[in-house]
Amino acid sequence: MLSLGNELFERVIMVAVNLDASDWKILQILQNNGRITNVDLAKMLGISAPPCLRRVRALEKAGMIKGYCTILAEKELGFDLTVFAMVGLHSQSEADLIAFEKLVDSWPLVREAYMLSGEADYILKCVAPDLTVFQNFVIDDLTAAPNVDNVKTSLTIKCAKSESGVPLEFVKPI
Repeated sequence: MLSLGNELFERVIMVAVNLDASDWKILQILQNNGRITNVDLAKMLGISAPPCLRRVRALEKAGMIKGYCTILAEKELGFDLTVFAMVGLHSQSEADLIAFEKLVDSWPLVREAYMLSGEADYILKCVAPDLTVFQNFVIDDLTAAPNVDNVKTSLTIKCAKSESGVPLEFVKPI
């Protein structure tokens, strides 16, 4: 557990979910190593494999575990460019937002998309093999999309931190 100041500790997230210590440990272990076998996971928990598997399946069914993935090395695979695109829309009606999100979902270069409050309506994390491919996407797809008012892009220089998952050490079960 992290060492937190008293004030920050008081603001630790309270989770109104009925998870016991074993469930939290399962989540922590799987977040750090999604490829661990059920047998090894059970050993780490000090329980047998069948109840361990039941717990994992219950966490999946409850939506606590959304899925499992392999994180690829972008640059080593030729995706040398990571860009954030801030997108402003003409309209923020529910139908227009849904239509835009459906379109975003169809663009392979967009790896993450978040609706924002503030100046931009969305921020898109994009990866591309080079600047030409990204520029073509911006011109042919993004700025040409219905309802897009403006696009501002920021090319990344380097990634200082990239960590998936959530910081479970800040969750205090009730």
